[in-house]
Amino acid sequence: MPVCEVCFRHCRIEEGKSGFCGARVCRGGKIVCGNYGKISSLALDPIEKKPLRRFHPGSMILSVGSYGCNLDCPFCQNHEISRPKRLKMPRGGVTPEQLADAAERYKSEGNIGLAFTYNEPLIGYEFVRDTARLVRERGMVNVLVTNGSSETGVLEETAPYIDAMNIDIKGFTDRFYSELLSGSLETVKAFISRAVQLCHVELTELIIPGENDSEEEMRALSSWIAGLKDADGKTIGESVPLHVSRFFPRFRMKDRQATGTESVYRLADIAREKLKYVYTGNC
Repeated sequence: MPVCEVCFRHCRIEEGKSGFCGARVCRGGKIVCGNYGKISSLALDPIEKKPLRRFHPGSMILSVGSYGCNLDCPFCQNHEISRPKRLKMPRGGVTPEQLADAAERYKSEGNIGLAFTYNEPLIGYEFVRDTARLVRERGMVNVLVTNGSSETGVLEETAPYIDAMNIDIKGFTDRFYSELLSGSLETVKAFISRAVQLCHVELTELIIPGENDSEEEMRALSSWIAGLKDADGKTIGESVPLHVSRFFPRFRMKDRQATGTESVYRLADIAREKLKYVYTGNC
């Protein structure tokens, strides 16, 4: 049975079936990108909404999403497309050329490029790679908003065409990743460690009461970020921006209270002990 090598799960996928993400499928004995060109969402957004604060501030960017995700976050804000039960998609799909052309048409409205976001883009990395290459040829930029749960080989395949990333680091304990998300913290750490050597990177942590909101965890996370190094071994982490974001009840966590703003501000102040650029979100 073929094994998918895109993320840490290494799903064994039967012919005609899909992996955990719902987007990698087995066809003819090979694992292929089942969501190639399948667009669920398209919007012209401020770059700060990605969120990116230190990459072309004040700009607009055409944001595109597909479907599927390799994590199972109970607080997902886009669960209708990331973990879809019923999702009607256009049969034909969109080509990379058509999407790159659309990005270029929106230049007149201030668009600087294309952001792959909303669901997890790298489970369909082939479409990201092919489209981003064409966007770059048109003199525009590419942004990737990702959970960082893909193998570094996928990162190497797409990074030559990516100008900036926002990577979600959803917590900083193995328990949080394994029990809440069915994920792997070590995979995300390896992804981030390599990504900062390849392009502009900003990080986001969503603060959930009682789950990842301790001062000890934020100190551990910000200390780890501060120690990140570039390709030459120089420590650059203190200049990697961190977005500390407020949780609101969503999806399977509607029984929780929204994070108090005072908690977000307190944790942001702790992060500033190690990091130069810390921003608060949803407050």
